[in-house]
Amino acid sequence: MAIILVVDDELGIRALLSEILADEGHTIELAENAAQARACRERLRPDLVLLDIWMPDVDGITLLKEWAATAQLTMPVIMMSGHGTIDTAVEATKFGAMAFLEKPITLQKLLRAVEQGLAKPASRAVPPPNSAHHASHESGLTVESAMTGGMMLPTAPLQLGPQAEQSFDLDRPLREARDAFEKSYFEFHLAQENGSMTRVAEKTGLERTHLYRKLKQLGVDLSRNKRGVSL
Repeated sequence: MAIILVVDDELGIRALLSEILADEGHTIELAENAAQARACRERLRPDLVLLDIWMPDVDGITLLKEWAATAQLTMPVIMMSGHGTIDTAVEATKFGAMAFLEKPITLQKLLRAVEQGLAKPASRAVPPPNSAHHASHESGLTVESAMTGGMMLPTAPLQLGPQAEQSFDLDRPLREARDAFEKSYFEFHLAQENGSMTRVAEKTGLERTHLYRKLKQLGVDLSRNKRGVSL
């Protein structure tokens, strides 16, 4: 599908994002600092970059500015941070970032941002006069809405069933985060397919026997689906 470079100094976040995006069919390259990110960008020419702001050597905004100044911003860049401010988001926009994801990142926001990023080339457009300034001072705006001049990206919550939604806290042990994601992932597809194991197996790319074992291992309640589970 696409080559995605994930740049984050936290091992757990790199691993989790890599697993989620790899499951979507993408090829993932990982970097834990700016030096590795530069080398990966030069070697692979990724289709999209997920770039953390707070890193120990060179921060993400500085690296983004560097790529913009040297005509290397040839791919969409999505900024990530758990400590971002509206001013930081606006600054990232000025230098070409197309979106800003606040940690903890929800699954749906991650996948939607990646989908939108891959659907269009890197944005180098300068925001309309005063729009960023207005956004940064508009009360009630989030960091993400400031990135779009006050318009939130369409990020509907992941629907797991009637009146249910799920977000994921990435600031947790990798095994716990992975199990939580996988459980919600399979519950979502079971609800979508009305409990049909055959159709879920086809959509997730797993054999039915493997799928059933996986669901039992994750503690998925198979009785909650409307039509039950057909094995």
